[in-house]
Amino acid sequence: MLTTITIRNNPERSRFEVLDADTVIGQAAYVDDVGAAQRIFYHTVIDEEYGGRGLAGMLAAQALDETVAAGLMIVPVCPYIKKYLGRHPGYAANVLARTPAHLELVRASLAHNAPQ
Repeated sequence: MLTTITIRNNPERSRFEVLDADTVIGQAAYVDDVGAAQRIFYHTVIDEEYGGRGLAGMLAAQALDETVAAGLMIVPVCPYIKKYLGRHPGYAANVLARTPAHLELVRASLAHNAPQ
């Protein structure tokens, strides 16, 4: 049963999360380029035991819808988000192709947030 599944944005952790009750079971991680009004999605994952239930698609839909509603452009680095966008052309006007600068922002963010 998936009656306790919710999806939320957790801006403090720069990710959208899928929760089963209070347990995070999946995420779509991002880096915001605030000055450029862009959100770079770089990693999406659902815990293996929850696979095959459509949760990744639900997560992607909510993350992308909220990103567009916030006035941000979508930059897909994550293979799953890229594939999802290919199957949902309604987002095309809100998608930017990734550049080396986007990849550098992701690398810098990951390095900054890495445990010391």
